Amino acid sequence: MLARRVIPCLDVHDGQVTRGVQFGRAETGGLRNVGDPVELAVRYNDQGADEMVFFDITASAHGRASMVDVIERTADRCFMPLTVGGGIRTVEDMSAMLLAGADKVSINSSALQNPDLIRAGAEKFGSQCIVVSVDAKRTAPGRWEVFARGGRESTGREALDWAQEAVQLGAGEIVLNSIDADGTRKGFDLEITRRLSQGVSVPVVASGGAGSLKHMADVLLEGQADAVLAASIFHFGEFTVGQVKAYLQQAGLPVRLGPNARP
Repeated sequence: MLARRVIPCLDVHDGQVTRGVQFGRAETGGLRNVGDPVELAVRYNDQGADEMVFFDITASAHGRASMVDVIERTADRCFMPLTVGGGIRTVEDMSAMLLAGADKVSINSSALQNPDLIRAGAEKFGSQCIVVSVDAKRTAPGRWEVFARGGRESTGREALDWAQEAVQLGAGEIVLNSIDADGTRKGFDLEITRRLSQGVSVPVVASGGAGSLKHMADVLLEGQADAVLAASIFHFGEFTVGQVKAYLQQAGLPVRLGPNARP
């Protein structure tokens, strides 16, 4: 059985890490400042995180330049793989982030607008570098639709259908973000996570809803996810990556306990 991954996520706005609830946005006052992204990344690297995800939510040219700087400085100080998303619209954008030190790039709205971007990125850099992030919201019993533009715009597309298309185009990983659960700390959406995990041939990373150690074990066991992504429970000091991994190990899940990991 492959080791399950524990992945902290940093939402970066104007060079600082922020945290919202159900895709809270800066213009609505829905973001809370958390701290410096590089210092937080170093902390999680030392705790034994398997990977780190950065999402640039600034959506400006200045923000993208700031994110390149963040990735460069983080790559100099950390050994875990780095994924960066937000504002990546072209193969050239992908190249800039990979050259800065990212190992993967994550695309969302740009892939929905131009699915061929997935294929182009996979052909140039390899599928292992291309992550497609799927923001899904339950719109009817048994139906989850994909939303674009930070959860603001419904595409009318069914989540599993889109995930399968993305994989066919070359995506090497799917990050499933539950809009309903995001930031609520009430647990992951196990049903849609399980549906995607069973329906695609690449790893699925579960995101949105972590509030306890049990929630993280549940989405890996019952939701059948390959990895779990979380933000608030790490940023506000409730749990360390090491504590999460110890709990998952006790639950019978294989995890990597790196030599630099400390609780």
